[in-house]
Amino acid sequence: MSGNFFGTLFQYISWGESHGPAIGCVVDGVPPRIKISESDIQPYLDRRAPGQSKFTTQRKEPDQVKIMSGVFEGQTTGTPMSLVIENKDQRSKDYSEIKDKYRPGHADYTYDQKYGIRDYRGGGRSSARETAMRVAAGAVARKILETQISKDVTIRAGVVQIGDLKADTRNWQDDEIDNNPFFCPDADIVNAFSLYLDDKRKSGSSAGAIIEIRARNIPAGLGAPVYDKLSADIAKAMMSINAVKAVEIGEGFHAAELGGEENADQIYINKDTGEAEFSSNHAGGVLGGISSGQEIIVRVAFKPTSSILRPRDTITKDGAETQIITKGRHDPCVGLRGAPVCEAMLACVLADHWLRHKAQCL
Repeated sequence: MSGNFFGTLFQYISWGESHGPAIGCVVDGVPPRIKISESDIQPYLDRRAPGQSKFTTQRKEPDQVKIMSGVFEGQTTGTPMSLVIENKDQRSKDYSEIKDKYRPGHADYTYDQKYGIRDYRGGGRSSARETAMRVAAGAVARKILETQISKDVTIRAGVVQIGDLKADTRNWQDDEIDNNPFFCPDADIVNAFSLYLDDKRKSGSSAGAIIEIRARNIPAGLGAPVYDKLSADIAKAMMSINAVKAVEIGEGFHAAELGGEENADQIYINKDTGEAEFSSNHAGGVLGGISSGQEIIVRVAFKPTSSILRPRDTITKDGAETQIITKGRHDPCVGLRGAPVCEAMLACVLADHWLRHKAQCL
């Protein structure tokens, strides 16, 4: 199967299936002499791990990462880092009743059409279980950004919408994101999110979500014109995440509603520092595909979880029409655990473009 690696200079290839013995990734292009250990990676995996609240799948996976190569005496060696997580709580029998049925909204039908074979146990390779390795690779990418750019580099993602309920991003607080089960930066909407999603869960349905990711203290100059735009690689990274259906940067689709005089971020010189500054950030920190030095702002839309307890029409592998109810342990809103994954993918893109920029221009 092709299409399993991501990146150019900083790149990783992931492997493994939802119900296999383990999942893993090989991260290449990591500069040498960066101090790193499992304890630097594990906190990010803990944030993504299932079973943390009633609003996520109750599959119990400790997601303990092991560094198998590329680190010696606590430092990266410049050789490929191999990271492995063992699967501990597979329940393949949960899928035995639907092994010959295609789940609507899932990749079952398209995988079978492409390969002529599919792993029906939780979706196999198409499962969101794979995203744990994105988070692990993203933790390595963060170490590159923090050691080579600045310790002040921060990447935070928060759920700003569930269903039709919207958070007020003017109330964004980084510290609040880890204080509630929704990864929401606005404390005022948390109770409404809870009531709404609890109703969806009890009714056997699901909900979609929008996640906003903010990267701060990223220098200007990352990205390249035309085909290697920073914005293009960010969009690809986010669209590669399971269940993502749309991506926007800065004003995104709303920019089409603005006039040119509104959308253009005016530039002036700060008289105290002598540095160029912007009066606004409608561009989301990217101009012409190159970072401007402003906060990079990305929003990602996740569709409702396709695995639900309500019967849906479908067909079997043999072409017979039938109905399906997907039992097992599923997220009523898959977007909730998407926040750490979105952070990780943005970190991977920024680390890759930093190394590419450094190779060409520094």
